[in-house]
Amino acid sequence: MNSKLFSSALALSAALTLGVTPSIEAAGLLKPIQSNLPDLTIKEHHVNVVLEHSYAVTSIEQVFHNPSNQALEAIYSFPVPDHAAVGEFTYWIDGKPISGEVIKKQQAREIYEQEKQAGREAALVEQDSYKTFDINVTPVQPNGDVRIKLVYIQPAHVDSGVGRYVYPLEDGGVDEQKNAFWSRNETVDEKFSFNMTLASGYPIDSIRLPQHSQAGIQQLNPQQWQISLANQSNQSVQTKTSSTATIESPIIEQNQTASIIPAASLDKDIVVYWRHSENLPGSLDLMGYKASADAPGTFMMTLTPGDDLGTLQGGRDWVFVLDVSGSMQGKYSTLIDGVRQGLAKLRPEDRFKIVLFNNAANDFSQGFQLAKPEIINPLLDQLAQYQPTNGTNLYSGLSLGLKNIDTDRSTAMILVTDGVANLGVTEKKRFLDLMEKADLRLFTFVMGNSANRPLLNSMTEVSNGFAISVSNADDIVGQLMLATSKMTHQALRNVKLTIDGGRVTDLTPDQIGSLYRGEQLTVLGHYRTPGPVKVTLTADVGSETRKYSTEVTLPQHDAESSIHPELERIWAFASIENIQANMDYLGDSEDANADSIQAITDLAIQYDLVTNYTSMLVVRDEVFKQLNIERNNQQRTQNEQQARQQRLQQPVVSQRADTQKPMFNPSQSRASLGGSSSGSGAIGHWILLLIGTLLLVHYRNRQNRRQS
Repeated sequence: MNSKLFSSALALSAALTLGVTPSIEAAGLLKPIQSNLPDLTIKEHHVNVVLEHSYAVTSIEQVFHNPSNQALEAIYSFPVPDHAAVGEFTYWIDGKPISGEVIKKQQAREIYEQEKQAGREAALVEQDSYKTFDINVTPVQPNGDVRIKLVYIQPAHVDSGVGRYVYPLEDGGVDEQKNAFWSRNETVDEKFSFNMTLASGYPIDSIRLPQHSQAGIQQLNPQQWQISLANQSNQSVQTKTSSTATIESPIIEQNQTASIIPAASLDKDIVVYWRHSENLPGSLDLMGYKASADAPGTFMMTLTPGDDLGTLQGGRDWVFVLDVSGSMQGKYSTLIDGVRQGLAKLRPEDRFKIVLFNNAANDFSQGFQLAKPEIINPLLDQLAQYQPTNGTNLYSGLSLGLKNIDTDRSTAMILVTDGVANLGVTEKKRFLDLMEKADLRLFTFVMGNSANRPLLNSMTEVSNGFAISVSNADDIVGQLMLATSKMTHQALRNVKLTIDGGRVTDLTPDQIGSLYRGEQLTVLGHYRTPGPVKVTLTADVGSETRKYSTEVTLPQHDAESSIHPELERIWAFASIENIQANMDYLGDSEDANADSIQAITDLAIQYDLVTNYTSMLVVRDEVFKQLNIERNNQQRTQNEQQARQQRLQQPVVSQRADTQKPMFNPSQSRASLGGSSSGSGAIGHWILLLIGTLLLVHYRNRQNRRQS
C-alpha cells in the first residue's frame, strides 16, 4: 500500500465514531437458565502458549469451584479455534493428573453417563461441529474444586510478514437454541494469566496486542519473545528465566512481572500480532519428525514466495451482500457508516449493488447503480433506517447477489456475516455449487468465533477468493493492509506442487487453488525414504506459467528429527479436515459417506484427536483397565511434553531448507507491509475500514479472472 492510501486509511479510522459494541456470549461455565442451583465458579484460568516456527501449542489449565452443598456437574464451553486439534485433556482425581483417551463419540458419552450415575469421577471433551469444545466434569463435590487441563495444537501462518495468533473467548451469541437454554458464568474469581513464548527462525521487528496494550512484552533473545498478562489476584507471580522451563512453566524475562490486567472475564479474544523484519528472502522451510529408523516420517513444508506479482488495472462491479439478521444489531450503524465512506471512493466507471439478507434477501439498491453521490447518499440514508432482525438465510442473499451479473464486466462480491445459515437452504453442497458456477471472486469477512467457518471458507475457495476471520480484538489497520495488498496484485493461480523422491505420500491439502500476494503455502505429508528430494511449484500468473524449484533433504531418524512429535497430529487433523471438506462438497448422505466417516474416525483414534466423531474421555485408571481402553494417548502426550521441554532448552534455529539452492528469486524479497501498524477497535470498525479501502483499489482484469 502506498503512503497516500495508507494515510487515507488512517484518516478514515480516526473519523469513525465508536458505535455500539455488540452483546456477545463468551467462553465459560454453563448452567440451565431455569436452574435454582448456584453457579459454579471459575477460580483460576491459566493459558500458556508456545508458538514455534509454523505451529502453536496452547495449554489451558482451569480450576472450578462448587459453592453449593451438593455435588454438581461442571460444563465448560469455549469456541473452537481455527484448524485446532485437541490432543490432550487432563483431569485431577484425588490430586493425581489423569490424561484422557480418544474413543468413538457415542461410546465416550455412554461411559461418561454411566460413571456419572455411579457417582464416580469422569470427564469428557466433545466437539460441537465448528462451534465449540464442550467439557463435562463430574462430580464437583460440595464446596470443592476440580482442576483440568486442555491442550490443542494448530498451524501458524505469516501473511505479508505479519503473523497472528488468536486465543478465542468470544462465543458470538448466534446459537439461539443453546443461548435459550444455558446461562454462562465467564468471570474468573481469583487468578488469571496468559503467557506466550514466541520463537521464530526469522527476526521479529515488533509484537502487538491491539486490545491488550497493557501486556508485558519481553525479548528473551534475538529470536524469542515472551508475552504476559495476569489479573490483580495474580500480580505477585514472578518467574525468572530458566533453562528448565516447559509449556506448563513459561519463561518470563528475569526480574520482570507479568503485566497486570484490571479484571478477568472470559469475554474478549486475546489477539497477538508479530511482524517480521523487512527484506527477508522468499524461502522453503521444512520440519520433519521420524519416531524411529523404521517408522515413516512426517513433514511440514512451508513455502513463502518472493514478491514478484505485478499490480492490476481495470474497472469493475461491486456486490455487497450484508448480513442484517438480529445478531448484527449492535454492529449495524457502524456498518452503514463504513459502506457510505467506501462508496464515496468508487471510481466513476465502477458500479455497485447492495443486497441485504436475514429471513429473506432484499435487493436494496434495486440492481447495479452508478457510483454518483446523488445516487449513493439517498440510498444510504434509507439504509440507515433499516432495523436488523430475524434469522440468517444466507443462500437467498448470495443468490440475489449473483442475479443479473454482467459477464462483460469484472465483478467482486463482498460477503459480511457473523452468523450461520439457519434458514432456507442450509446444505453446504448447494452453496458450493452456487459459487462454483458464479463468474466472480468471493471475498468473505467472517465476523466472530461462531460463524460457520467451514461453509464460508469453502465457498471462497471454490471461487478462488479468500476468507478472513475477524475478531473483536483485531488490529484494524494491520488487517486492512493485509487484505488490500492482495486486491491490488496478481495471484498465483492453478498452483501445483510436486515432490520427486523420498517416497512421499498422503499430501494435504490435495488441491491448492490460488495463492495471493504475501500468502504462505503449507503442505504436510509422509515420507518413507530420507534424503534429498526435488520440490517444484508451478502456477499461472496472468497469461504466463511460472515454475519454481529447489532441492531439500528429508531428515533421517536422529535427535534433531525427534523433537517435533506434534507434526503427526497436525498432519492427521489436516487430513481429517480435507476428508470432511470433500464430504461436504459431494453433499451425500451419511450412509453414502460411511467410508469417509470411518476414515476420519480411524485417523482420530490412531492420532488421539477430538473430532465430530470422536471424544476424549477421562476415568480412573482402574476403569480404563476394566473397559480395555489402551493408554495410547498417555504415552503420546508424554512424548510431546518432553519434546517441548527439550526445544525450549535449545537455541532457536531457522527451519529454512533451501539456502543452498533458493527456490525463489533471491533478488525478490517476501511481500511485506512495512511500516508501523497501529489502531484498535471493535469488529464493526475493522469491517468498515476494510470494505471502504477495498473499494479504493483495482480488481483484477477480466482476462486474468477467467483464466483462474
